[in-house]
Amino acid sequence: MWRDKKVSVIFPTYNEKDSIRQAIEDFFGSGFVDEIIVVNNNAIAGTDEEVKKTQAKIVYEKRQGYGYAIWKGLEQATGDLLIISEPDGTFSGRDVIKLLAYSDDFDYVIGTRTTRELIWHGANMGAFLKWGNWAVAKLLEFLYNTTTLTDVGCTMRLIKRHLYEKVKPYFSVGTQHFGPELTILVAKRGMKFIEIPVNYKPRIGKSSVTGSFRKSLVLGLKMIWLIISYRFKKLKAKQ
Repeated sequence: MWRDKKVSVIFPTYNEKDSIRQAIEDFFGSGFVDEIIVVNNNAIAGTDEEVKKTQAKIVYEKRQGYGYAIWKGLEQATGDLLIISEPDGTFSGRDVIKLLAYSDDFDYVIGTRTTRELIWHGANMGAFLKWGNWAVAKLLEFLYNTTTLTDVGCTMRLIKRHLYEKVKPYFSVGTQHFGPELTILVAKRGMKFIEIPVNYKPRIGKSSVTGSFRKSLVLGLKMIWLIISYRFKKLKAKQ
């Protein structure tokens, strides 16, 4: 709980069998998390068995894609404050309190992994990823006249339920670049939000996207197209 508000965490999982139990315990260990929803997005064998050793709840999303998994997790979560993160060992449960503290003043709080002092040794944040994320974030900041942004790809963030309910009808990206879409939707509604630095640690296991230069580049180009196209796009709710 945080100031009498229930806190839920959404963990999408595909290839995190070796880290997910530790991540769940780490986030519950913050002392503020009431509920963790693990979204099994066609995860590798053995993932459910690891989750069942914890107090987290498992739900399933058959459509492959990070965005689809987050949609499902947000739908299933019951909290007032909804935290999205990843169970791959890169994010720290102790940063939960940072998101919650800023939620007193903001309805949407985004993490950034580009603060040098918080990038752990061995973390996958080389020059290409760091400055690529920074450049695309600056494009979003400029086109939508937002708060300072330095990391378009950070997946650790908090959104309040009332704001989630407002933007949910406009979700359209079911794949890896859902994060920027969520930020754009918040910006287009004129809501106040902020970016804060979070710890970024080495991943346990190999990422299906950022472990490949080519896939990272393709994802970055998709984000750029999304940001530019949304700037001139009239929002239309799903039927």
